[in-house]
Amino acid sequence: MEGSLGLAEVVGRPLFGRHGEVVGRLSDVIVRLRGPEYPLVTGVVGELGRREVFVPADQVERWGAEGVTLTSGRLDVRAFERRGGEVLLRTDVLGHRLIDVREAEFVRVYDVLLEPVAAGWAVTRVGTRRRRTRWLRRGGRGGSGWRDWKSFEPLIGHAATVPGRRVHGRLGRLKPAVLADLLEEADRGESRDLLRAVGADPELEADVFGELEPDVQARLLLKRSDAEIAAVLERMAADDAADAVGELPQERRQPVLDALGARQRLRVLTLLGFHPASAGGLMSLDVLTFPGSGTAEEAFAAVRDAGALQPESLASVFVTAEDHRLAGVVPLVELVQADPARRLGDLADADPVRVGPDTDVEDVALLMTDHNLLVVPVVDDGDRILGLITVDDVLEVIVPRDWRQRAGATRPPYRPPAPPPGSA
Repeated sequence: MEGSLGLAEVVGRPLFGRHGEVVGRLSDVIVRLRGPEYPLVTGVVGELGRREVFVPADQVERWGAEGVTLTSGRLDVRAFERRGGEVLLRTDVLGHRLIDVREAEFVRVYDVLLEPVAAGWAVTRVGTRRRRTRWLRRGGRGGSGWRDWKSFEPLIGHAATVPGRRVHGRLGRLKPAVLADLLEEADRGESRDLLRAVGADPELEADVFGELEPDVQARLLLKRSDAEIAAVLERMAADDAADAVGELPQERRQPVLDALGARQRLRVLTLLGFHPASAGGLMSLDVLTFPGSGTAEEAFAAVRDAGALQPESLASVFVTAEDHRLAGVVPLVELVQADPARRLGDLADADPVRVGPDTDVEDVALLMTDHNLLVVPVVDDGDRILGLITVDDVLEVIVPRDWRQRAGATRPPYRPPAPPPGSA
């Protein structure tokens, strides 16, 4: 077999029969996505006059910049029909954008590199720079503009290719906030395809929706049925779900609430009862409380077992009296450093900073700044804990929206850990 070949070099070139006769032209190259492996060429689309036909890969004898030579000049002249899982490189990839997982950004594709592998030919690299001249062969390109295919997540805007596509850990490397940023930048087709991929993990999908800007979140949710919206909100934190319901049109809110499970519906309705710019409207209902008679060791075990709570809500353990009244707070760091047998009530700050549900968000932010707090409890008139506000909740509200839409600082690229010695 010959060496590597850029797709742009071969598309539109002649299809030669076994004896060198021109039988048509190469219209496209078909591959199947194979998860973490390089996509394998399964055939080509040949143009015979006005008809496009399928030529299986095992009928291709030789690839070259001058054209593609077949093992025979006899072709099945039935019209080509794309099958499920097939990707057309020229149609679906060239000129389209892929997600650069390492840099967490969209990158437009100007060429792809085909290389011989044990099973035939495969797509191994992506050309990300526009060139006026034809792409050089691998031996002379010096690596400029070519990137490893495995660094990208393809977004192929064709529903029939879905069975051949999975996240395979690549999108899973990105944090929900980064995926939300990509969704906000994506065009209609890209957002549809990205949501389809993220939706393979319902928990990840819910986290991503929780990070979206309200207008984008509402736009994407409104394309779904009431039951589908409720399925997403069911997995979201109650405060994020309440915010999402508040962004829905009035006529959609009650049907969505009715479709929620009883526990989540009660939590969402509780939060919707507060003004969104108040502490009650901002709080989360995820609070870890513990009686003052317990030990540091027991409280730390409770933190360890609180996997269902948001990690940021576990920055402190709140000590309560018999009537569920707030009796103190112990930061997690102090809990870790304390004598395991020490009584929690003896460790606690007996007069913790707290706010009422009607406190303005700005006042909450000032209190947290003045006292260097990561979390602050929200209490009723009887000092009973209603919920908890975390510093990220406050920042999301007080940081101006146009600041959050600015280009972020350059991030170090994702570096996957090296495999352990001796692993395959």
